[in-house]
Amino acid sequence: MASPETPLKRYLIAVTGASGMIYARELFAYFKKRPDLEVHAVCSAAGQQVLQLELGLTLADLIGPRTILHAEYDFTAPPASGSFPLQAMIIIPCTMGTLGAIAHGISRNLVHRAAEVTLKEKRALLLVVRETPLNLIHLRNLTAAAEAGATIFPAMPGCYYQPQNLTDLARNFVGRLLDHLGLEHQLTRRWGEKRE
Repeated sequence: MASPETPLKRYLIAVTGASGMIYARELFAYFKKRPDLEVHAVCSAAGQQVLQLELGLTLADLIGPRTILHAEYDFTAPPASGSFPLQAMIIIPCTMGTLGAIAHGISRNLVHRAAEVTLKEKRALLLVVRETPLNLIHLRNLTAAAEAGATIFPAMPGCYYQPQNLTDLARNFVGRLLDHLGLEHQLTRRWGEKRE
């Protein structure tokens, strides 16, 4: 437990129904190994469906025993209020529908509301969008979200380090997310580093 002088760092991870659940799996795996961080999670119904389709898993399979799980429509959950401090919120993966709701301030569920709160409190909001190709509506919504303070973090893993499988790709990508959040990790091989 953190002392009053050193408040516990809290993170909210939201999972929505886009393809790319391997990224969410690897992000939760990282946080499971960090008992010094408080993790909250919320998953949309579509997110649960895609998790099952892609990985044969549920959110309960991904989260650690210390992760605090919130229901999709629980607007009384702590992350729905700006008085509940979070270091950052990560939506991984983020559907274009979720992006549109955030870009236009439409809070239909806890994912949308928590993102709205994160932006209004000027906290870090990382949107791991996953769609291709992008139409003009998507591009305008991405711009609106970025102008409001979100960081657009498309699920575009690099290949310069010669990944051997999809897990390598996902871990390297998650490492880039963690870099952005200022969290230490060993998931990413840096550009210019020699292969061990």
